Amino acid sequence: MDQDFVRLLTAASEAQLTRELPVGSDPRRVGRELRRLVAGYLGESKYRHDPAILERSRQLTAELAASQHPDGTYDIGNLHSPPDTAFLVQDLCVVWELLDQDDQGPTASIRTVIHEILQKAGPALATGGVHTPNHRWEVSAALARVHHIIPDQRYVDRIDEWLTEGIDAGPDGIYSERSAIYAAAVTNPSLLTIAWLLARPELIEFVRRNLEATLYLLEPNGEVDVVASRRQDQFGVFDGWPYLLQFRELALLDGDSRFAAVAQSIERRGTGELGDFLAEVLERPELAAPLPQPTEPQPAEPPTDFVQEFPSQASVRIRRGSRTATIFGGTDFHDVPVIASGLSVNPTFFKLRHGDAILDSVRLAPQFFGTGHFHSEYLRRWSQSVVELGSEVAVPYYQPLSPERRAPDGRYPLTPDGRFYAAMDFGQRSRDYHKLRTAITVAEVEKGFDLTFELTGSEAPYAIELCFRPGGVLSGVEAIDESGNFQLESGTGVYTVGEDRIEFGPGSGAARVGMDPGERYRMLNGSLVPDGLRVYLTGRAPASQSLEIRYSQRLEFRTL
Repeated sequence: MDQDFVRLLTAASEAQLTRELPVGSDPRRVGRELRRLVAGYLGESKYRHDPAILERSRQLTAELAASQHPDGTYDIGNLHSPPDTAFLVQDLCVVWELLDQDDQGPTASIRTVIHEILQKAGPALATGGVHTPNHRWEVSAALARVHHIIPDQRYVDRIDEWLTEGIDAGPDGIYSERSAIYAAAVTNPSLLTIAWLLARPELIEFVRRNLEATLYLLEPNGEVDVVASRRQDQFGVFDGWPYLLQFRELALLDGDSRFAAVAQSIERRGTGELGDFLAEVLERPELAAPLPQPTEPQPAEPPTDFVQEFPSQASVRIRRGSRTATIFGGTDFHDVPVIASGLSVNPTFFKLRHGDAILDSVRLAPQFFGTGHFHSEYLRRWSQSVVELGSEVAVPYYQPLSPERRAPDGRYPLTPDGRFYAAMDFGQRSRDYHKLRTAITVAEVEKGFDLTFELTGSEAPYAIELCFRPGGVLSGVEAIDESGNFQLESGTGVYTVGEDRIEFGPGSGAARVGMDPGERYRMLNGSLVPDGLRVYLTGRAPASQSLEIRYSQRLEFRTL
């Protein structure tokens, strides 16, 4: 057993148990807290067999029993929710299994109450519905766990119903939601659980391919690139710590030292809620076995020099050691032109990091009839690391209805224009279009990237926005206001963090053009302003504009 790994999880678990559970926490949070308490109570920690921990566990178990509906479900955000109940049930099954293995008299009452909760929840999960792709696998994993404790063929049959829909993974290993949060926290763990408890080894291949893909999405600091996500992480930063046990389990199963290296890097960083993994390691001690060492001809480390394309999300990842870039052209906006949960709508099309200097996003927003940011319709690779993105936006003016379509009372159907609705019966009118075509070429060059913007068709002012992560210093730019907004009017701007620099330019003049998020956002008082230090370059279409982005270190710069 890897004792250093177990000690790391134990110390993290002890730190969790010093925190107070917020008053009014929902049942899922209560269940996770119970799991943490029981792991600390049974592990080799200073809380082992602590009477106070045991008493608190009894209280939380009683609270969960009292809040369960007669139909076996819980209200957790959603009402009478089978999928949210499944998240809780998975934790309760782990707790029951650990206490059953320990088989001590003082915990008998807790085991009895949890068993009663599971008896009620099982049938609800075997008949209830879901909302999202990952819910199917979470519910199935919960049923597999309940079946392991309370065998019932109905549970296996329901799992098979969901599984025969097919696992929603593309050939490149990316799940349909394209989300690191749900891959790491739901889908991968659920498939591994079903594979383990129901002897379905074929499911492991989906996890393996997803982790293979994740190797190319990892940043040097342990974050995972999420710009292509269809879920809430698409606008945020995702630390890869939830992947720990998945990489460890597959490293042990396959003898894969690349996966082992990722697991060890997560352990070294020590970020996130690593104490949450103690319960699973206590349940399955084989997960704490020593990780494999590199063997020929297998690579010893994850890849650090590559150009990797992901067709399922129209993105390209480029890495050169500590420098990475993402080129993204796969939003759902042109296929489903709405703003909604479950769609990829992030207008960021380029990202770059050089050590600690991070350019979190580059975006383009023409002021063109309120159509909002540029969202690419495609991604085309012209060579190893030359990529083209592009779109055409067409906005109509409407002609009068034909005589036979005219209504004397002036009442016409309420119909969509694409940007708004009006009682105009738009579908029956001829149109005159104004069009704006945009092509962006991203080319890797020595020590950086060249971005070329070609805007043709209608006249329209536009702004290019570069958003740098907070923590660095900008120079060569003019402050627009005190809210982190700057303009590059001429020359070259520089963003510096420690010894790492990102240089960008040339500036494009002093004209001020706002970043227009579009009518869909303005109508709801929505915002697409990213967090950070925002630098703007402006222009007016038709136009051809170049943006050179270079990385260097201060020491390199001084020697030029």
